[in-house]
Amino acid sequence: MLFNTPLLRAINLSIAVLLVALVGAAYWVAWRPLPQTSGEIAAPIAARATVIRDALGVPHISAASWEDAIFLQGYVTAQDRMWQMDALRRLAAGELAEVIGPAALNQDQDSRRLRLSRIAEAQAKNLAPETKVIFAAYARGVNYYLETHRGQLPLEFTLLNYSPRPWRIEDTLLAALQMHRMLTTSWPEEIRKLHMLEKGDKEKVEFLYPARTGTEVAPGSNAWAVSGAHTASGKPILAGDPHLDWSIPSPWYLVHLKGGDGNGASNDALDVTGASLPGIPAVIVGHNRRIAWSVTNLEFDVQDLYKEQINAQNGRYQVSGHTVQAALERDWVGVKGQKPQQADTWITAHGPVFLNDGGNNYSLRWTAAERANMEFPFLALDRAQNWEDFNQVLRRYSGPAQNFVYADVGGNIGYHAAGMLPNRQGCRGDVPADGSTDSCQWAGVIPYDDLPQVYNPESGIIASANQDPFPDNYRYAVNGGFAPPYRAREIRTLLSNREKWKPEEMLGVQKDVYSDYLSFLAHQAVQAWDKHPNSSAQLKAAAEALRNWNGQTEKKTAAPMVATLLDTELRKAAAKVAAPGVEGEYAARMAPVVVEKLLRERPAGWFKDYDDMLVNSLASAVSAGEKLQGSNVADWDYGQTINLRLAHPVGGELPLIGRYFNIGPVPMSGAPSSIKQTTQRLGPSLRMVIDLSNLDQSQANLVTGESGHVLSRHYKDQWGAYYGGTSFPMQFDKVEAKDTLVVNPL
Repeated sequence: MLFNTPLLRAINLSIAVLLVALVGAAYWVAWRPLPQTSGEIAAPIAARATVIRDALGVPHISAASWEDAIFLQGYVTAQDRMWQMDALRRLAAGELAEVIGPAALNQDQDSRRLRLSRIAEAQAKNLAPETKVIFAAYARGVNYYLETHRGQLPLEFTLLNYSPRPWRIEDTLLAALQMHRMLTTSWPEEIRKLHMLEKGDKEKVEFLYPARTGTEVAPGSNAWAVSGAHTASGKPILAGDPHLDWSIPSPWYLVHLKGGDGNGASNDALDVTGASLPGIPAVIVGHNRRIAWSVTNLEFDVQDLYKEQINAQNGRYQVSGHTVQAALERDWVGVKGQKPQQADTWITAHGPVFLNDGGNNYSLRWTAAERANMEFPFLALDRAQNWEDFNQVLRRYSGPAQNFVYADVGGNIGYHAAGMLPNRQGCRGDVPADGSTDSCQWAGVIPYDDLPQVYNPESGIIASANQDPFPDNYRYAVNGGFAPPYRAREIRTLLSNREKWKPEEMLGVQKDVYSDYLSFLAHQAVQAWDKHPNSSAQLKAAAEALRNWNGQTEKKTAAPMVATLLDTELRKAAAKVAAPGVEGEYAARMAPVVVEKLLRERPAGWFKDYDDMLVNSLASAVSAGEKLQGSNVADWDYGQTINLRLAHPVGGELPLIGRYFNIGPVPMSGAPSSIKQTTQRLGPSLRMVIDLSNLDQSQANLVTGESGHVLSRHYKDQWGAYYGGTSFPMQFDKVEAKDTLVVNPL
């Protein structure tokens, strides 16, 4: 019989050998690098310590001093996220092409022009002494992991065939600068607006760009605090859900740090839990025993472009009628498999000549490049005990500029903006300035005491959602990529509409997907359709879908897709009137406010018949939707327009097995104008709710998981809860240990 043939036996034997080889290879390159989380190890610390991991793999570090706690934070973060940390510092330094190849060259050249590596080197030399001690302790922990695991590093290092260099203080600064870069890059909007002004109606273009605007969609966040007057416990509740670019692994790493006696009785005391950033020590958002805090991006514009009259060959440029010499910085960008590429950058008085647009050269001034004697206040923030401590620490915070929302066990809530904000003289910073004159200068930064702030407001509610916090009569020039008011307004409405809030109920606010703006557009379109109906069955179906819609941007429904496509067409229509031929440049974050104002006020000079324009825009929206999801409007699925795929940057591209590294594609709910701000690019990267009446009733949830190892059970074990809208206990006093690692001093 065929089953007994020698050929078949040989084939079966070959398959078995292949399977054994594959299993062996998987064990060697992917299973061996998994972190040791139990048993005992020895490390260069002062006294015995423990690392307890809970059911989510969150490390709870208990050490004799804060220095040992920070050392172990570096160690355990490297255990779980070493390749992510290395990729972050390479991204900032412009060194990705060394290990990835030519595909990363342009990205590296951008980083070199921004001078991030040089900025980090300069900052390292000028660190405050206490900051240098913190960064050095963290670096020692990372490097102890590298020294003891050179033969079993994460899979990505094997796939890309390289070994990471030791971690330096400069690398922590690079990781911080990369976050600064992501949260504050606003210069592209200056160029887009300039193009529209050059070819359009100046008055109308300015109408499209309200004074406080920026790029859509920018990383943002929600954070709010309610006083005990609004809670069932009589104590405050604080909630935060930072919105960042989707990524796997997560941009956040949950950790609990305990060092010293932990009760605030000595300067060595540390007992804090929350979210940290891989590559950066301390907890960035979270709580200790007395206070809790979260942040949202302030969105104040901290970048200015200057048009330079510069000779690109010799670096000589004009300033106030005089010719001066720019400094030349020369770099060599390593490229895997190729010769290094030369990268020259001229440095003017304003900053690096960063961009050539239409034959014009522009230099970039950025607050991140101007931080002297840099301090790192987060460890001090982790140990703050009250509002006064909190403010004293934030005075030292340089950026990226953030809205800090605060609550404490004493029943107080507060808010303060913090960070270096340029005090502009003679300009708004919304378009490039003339670099050859003094028309746009920075007179230092806005003093901390003059930044927006509030403490125990009468309403008992503080809500921050990247909206403009600066009053109209503010005495400093304001420009920024502030979010439209819809999210902040909806948060405040929901929080005000009921009392006796419980911490677990705040999750319902965080995942709310109602869009007041898109609901407004729907009503406007329906009213216009009723005045100008036509025979199109698809158009009628779209109008009826909008008529019956409740404003919820839920997946598996058609109306939010119609409304979103309509929004796109209305923006195009307005931009085409203001600047025909370059309407595609319009991407202002305040565009919804502009569109709403046009439709409410209907000023002359824009459209002859606003209702006719609305119907035509609806027709264009339906036509666009048909190309995406067919002619039956009732079958459209809004969730498919935000079909999220979280792809691992290395393993996710592997044939056959890449899908095990990734999540999705999955349909999503939410919109840029809903509290749950969701786009294909970004969304809530962390959900955190802190109960100041019982800290162990607090909750936290990452998008994916704690680990960056694809074979770890914590690689994406939080995804199901995140997608389903549930969360996990944020263990503090009552830690349920799943693994315990004892660390003995060498």
